[in-house]
Amino acid sequence: MEHRTETDRAIHMQPRAIKVRGARVHNLKNINVDIPLHQITAIAGVSGSGKSSLALGVLYAEGSRRYLEALSTYTRRRMTQAEKAQVDEVWYVPAALALHQRPGVPGVRSTFGTSTELLNSLRLMFSRLASHRCPNGHYVPPTMNVAAEKEIVCPVCGAHFFGPGAEDLAFNSRGACKTCQGTGVVRTVDESTLVPDESLSIDEGAVLPWQTLMWSLMKDIVRKLGVRTDVPFKDLTPKERDIVFHGPAVKTNIVYQNHTTGAAGDMDFTYFNATYTVENALSHVKDEKGMKRVARFLKTDICPDCHGTRLSEEARAPRLRGISLADACKMTLTELVSWVDGIPASLPEYLRPMAESICTAFQDTAARLLDLGLVYLSLDRAASTLSNGERQRMQLARAVRNRTTGVLYVLDEPSIGLHPANLEGLSGVMDDLIADGNTVVLVDHDTNILKKADWMVEMGPAAGKEGGQVIAEGTVEEVEKNPRSVIGPFLAGNTGEPVRTRCSREALFEKGEIRLQTQAIHTVQPLTAVFPKGRLCVVTGVSGSGKTTLVLESLIPALQSSINGTALPAHVVSVDAPGITRAQLIDSTPIGINVRSTVATYANVHDELRKVFAKTEEAKRAGMKAGAFSYNTGSLRCPTCDGTGTISLDVQFLPEVEIPCPDCGGTRYGKQAGEIHWTNSRGQSYTLPQLMAATVDEALEACQSLPVVRKRLQVLHDLGLGYLTLGEETPGLSGGEAQRLKLASEMGRPQEGSVFVFDEPTIGLHPRDVRTLLTVFQTLLDQGATVIVIEHDLDVIHSADYLLDMGPGGGKEGGRIVAAGTLEEVKACRESVTARFL
Repeated sequence: MEHRTETDRAIHMQPRAIKVRGARVHNLKNINVDIPLHQITAIAGVSGSGKSSLALGVLYAEGSRRYLEALSTYTRRRMTQAEKAQVDEVWYVPAALALHQRPGVPGVRSTFGTSTELLNSLRLMFSRLASHRCPNGHYVPPTMNVAAEKEIVCPVCGAHFFGPGAEDLAFNSRGACKTCQGTGVVRTVDESTLVPDESLSIDEGAVLPWQTLMWSLMKDIVRKLGVRTDVPFKDLTPKERDIVFHGPAVKTNIVYQNHTTGAAGDMDFTYFNATYTVENALSHVKDEKGMKRVARFLKTDICPDCHGTRLSEEARAPRLRGISLADACKMTLTELVSWVDGIPASLPEYLRPMAESICTAFQDTAARLLDLGLVYLSLDRAASTLSNGERQRMQLARAVRNRTTGVLYVLDEPSIGLHPANLEGLSGVMDDLIADGNTVVLVDHDTNILKKADWMVEMGPAAGKEGGQVIAEGTVEEVEKNPRSVIGPFLAGNTGEPVRTRCSREALFEKGEIRLQTQAIHTVQPLTAVFPKGRLCVVTGVSGSGKTTLVLESLIPALQSSINGTALPAHVVSVDAPGITRAQLIDSTPIGINVRSTVATYANVHDELRKVFAKTEEAKRAGMKAGAFSYNTGSLRCPTCDGTGTISLDVQFLPEVEIPCPDCGGTRYGKQAGEIHWTNSRGQSYTLPQLMAATVDEALEACQSLPVVRKRLQVLHDLGLGYLTLGEETPGLSGGEAQRLKLASEMGRPQEGSVFVFDEPTIGLHPRDVRTLLTVFQTLLDQGATVIVIEHDLDVIHSADYLLDMGPGGGKEGGRIVAAGTLEEVKACRESVTARFL
């Protein structure tokens, strides 16, 4: 009895929450906060308010770092590690896993099947349960001999052979196609790149591979083979051209003179035609640099031997329920689950217990992926072609399957790319993680997901320097009622008047229409899609229903072909778009690829500020022109970090540490730049490093007397980007921020004849910012544009003039237009999944 009391006391004293004290990561203002253990905690707040700083920069960073510190330094050096968070104390933090908004892009060998490990179970099925082919081509009925590692005897010809193990059916191992080494694709020489300019002669360098990959000696040899090298390449006869591209590797004796030493000699050289020159260079590639030199001459084609399946002929041989492993991998997940269901019953009685064991393992994994809406993906789909949302959901399914306990899961915007119909599945996954004894912290803006939380912490009140504080915490109901809360009214549904007035049904097509007709492609059936011109059109549908294929793969390229007078994409039958002169995709791909691209440079503000500072008396006295103020090439850039603002420290067996430059403090400028001041009309004095450290809104206030700068900054403010600093690196912006920044140059211009297409622009946006985005759409419409948006966000859908709903399901369950028309017309469609949530 006494022992039990002690245990009860110990349990009673167990910590109930993670305690964070004095957190100062990024813009966090020395905050204290408690995160309940074994519950779902949502962290809300406007963009830039400090949500990710708390979730990833403190909770995940400390949870993962402390766990890894328990490992040996030898092990740690092989792992990516988080540096110590700027925080006084974090108590009771479990080992942490983060599911990032942008998971790393997988390699060429990764597929949906390998990433989810479903392919492991499927290979086991085909190894243990299939009919195998004997060396003479006869199929033997399924047998226990494979699992027992016994020889199989063919009942037709008596041949003895062993069945393949699961590894023999793997395209990353022994089952790889020999031709493509299990990648499904082969690189071949693209002849159209070998002579890009046929107006040049061979002597002038017309044959590009001979210029870049091989000695120009080939010009002398090809001349000896009877090809004219002093006439434009376009004037060569078919025979001469054939010698250049495909001539045989004959040995030719020529006099060769060394250009450096002047020495000459009589030598035999083998002729390398232009095609073989590239093939030879490809076979000798040893690094990325070498590959870049060759890549320009190559095209990627589906492997002619395995037809893209990646599998060798032997690995494609076993038959289970009448099909091969390659056939099974082509099915959508929904079809495959149904097919696997029928396997045990298709086998002899004595094989069924083993079959049920393997099939159950497959179905348990597949069930989670189905819940998360990935029904339309096939196992052979290259993982690199999946969206960030799809890759994040794969990670989430794997996390639940592993049945861990006592882990902190940090989910960074898990609702990205999810149709409202799939949010139930996401909620179920989080509940399962909690049921297993884990803790979930999620950062999100979707009010439907936020409402699933047991506890909420709201950061704010605004972004950047105005954020970094806890403005509300408690249950969802308590946050809804908190007068300080920004998200509260959106949780409670009290958001006031709609941002824009929708067009009436009668006036919908007053400005004309865009009509697109396509043939079948992927899982999308032949379609005729109509969009009203000059209106806000929203394309909806569950994941995999065909939205991307319709808009990004069909409509945009068709409009661009029509505008440029070039051939339509092969699957597009026709596009009729009178008066359309421009089709612009605004997507969420990062802006710029290096740290030198900033908000100020991208928005053309930096160049204007450089001119302003070059006109100051201090700059004139120092003889400095605008170029001196460039942190890329100018004389005022910091010499220590070379104008990047950061330096990397190599700490040997610890992870490389990136720190703000100790000399410029991250401003990118040397000390002299801090001595040149510009004074505004109010008598306030600024240096350029100070302005670059200011937010857009702060700089707008300071630069009222500079008309060009003021106008460009006002656009950024109107786009809801006032919280970004001018010196912020653009590659690090969220998808939603990148999309709005790309619009900066479009605002205020007449847009008659323009079509703007947005691919899920609400990604990463707070509901308040979604209202700002709708104002941006209205501005484009007022300027004469047609706006087409692919979107799951219900606020955007409710604001649309015209909806086009794809579906009804994903993959082969979708691919057609279920409903098209006004909000009311789509609501009335019983077949539409979207309609249920309107």
